[in-house]
Amino acid sequence: MSYDEAKKLDDTYVMHTFGRSPVEFIGGKGMYLTDSTGREYLDFLAGIAVNCLGYNNPKLNEAVIGQAERLLHVSNYFQIEHRGEVARRLSQLANAGAGEPAAASPDEPQVWRTFFGNSGAEANECAIKLARLWAKRGGNGGYDVVCLNKSFHGRTMETIAATMQGWAQDPFKPLPGGFVAIDANDVEALRQVFADRGSNICAVMLEPIQGESGVHPMTAEFMAEVRRLTSEHGALMICDEVQCGMFRTGYALGFQAYNVVPDVFTLAKSIAGGIPMGACVAKAEVSEAFKPGDHGSTFGGGPLACAAAERVLAELMEGTAPEGEAGAGYLAHVREVGAYLAEKLEGLPQVTEVRGAGLMLGAELAEGLPDAHDLVSKALEAGYVINATGPTTLRFLPPLVCTKADVDKFVAGLAEVLA
Repeated sequence: MSYDEAKKLDDTYVMHTFGRSPVEFIGGKGMYLTDSTGREYLDFLAGIAVNCLGYNNPKLNEAVIGQAERLLHVSNYFQIEHRGEVARRLSQLANAGAGEPAAASPDEPQVWRTFFGNSGAEANECAIKLARLWAKRGGNGGYDVVCLNKSFHGRTMETIAATMQGWAQDPFKPLPGGFVAIDANDVEALRQVFADRGSNICAVMLEPIQGESGVHPMTAEFMAEVRRLTSEHGALMICDEVQCGMFRTGYALGFQAYNVVPDVFTLAKSIAGGIPMGACVAKAEVSEAFKPGDHGSTFGGGPLACAAAERVLAELMEGTAPEGEAGAGYLAHVREVGAYLAEKLEGLPQVTEVRGAGLMLGAELAEGLPDAHDLVSKALEAGYVINATGPTTLRFLPPLVCTKADVDKFVAGLAEVLA
């Protein structure tokens, strides 16, 4: 089918919820995507932080194809191959601290349990439900969830209510209640909301690095105070790791950069390398609030997604990063290449600030440039896939297999686009 025929069908029969670029990708390899005309594009978006191992990774392909040939789906009423191993590895990651993930031990300091869904929104919805049940069934009895302005937690009605941005909320009001907003990194506002509503707060939910609003990291002081106040008031700390988790920031999980440990964290995007999966991971004692029937998912944690996630986790935790970069592991690789990308972006005269960590970076643009969304279109015309989160902010989320050579080629191309 030609591109024009495919586009006509899309325009006629697919809901118009996305503004789509005039390109149809039909293949890819490593850091590159290929469109329907055979042209290649260097990808610094990775399907919005999804394709962590790049395109056509042979080990991931083998796992997915092999599982598809055996079994695609059974109900969660039955044991599912790979599911327990994926959950074990997630518990292992949560206990790893800031260093390289260690081998699993029977003496894990904390057992974490996972509920599997299909998306970040589902994972966050699960976390909210768990927090309210936990508070009701032995916690402080509260129901309010404190969230941060400029956050993004998903597109269900509940997670929109937790997403403190007018563009996301206003069209769908009235929204579910029980959500309270404060500014990110405002320690005094955090203390005040607990002073005013402490007994009614069941959780604080935050992204260690806010993604959709332009890549804004939390401060160490703010994260430490969230941990202190939630513990003091019998509430849960929930970290939304959907975008910043899974090694993307140079840590196994984003919260590990702050030397705090939440009670619950959520994952999606890159967890299964492109197969839909979401995960809500909680300390075992917190997970006990869920009883059979309280929550569920028809497709969550199915055979195909779990086979893919097991392979992705094994590769990130034990595999060798692209040759020629520091160390053998992905954490060292992401830190080094991420720092190199940040340095190169900071050297562009049109860039006034670079925010983020590892391979999750945002670049603030100088005044006088075209809208960042227009620059995204110009970059696509030049053969580079990037993203804008606002009129002055470009966002970069390349596959974790990105090398310094890829960075050099990309930044040279971006410099021409900006010029």
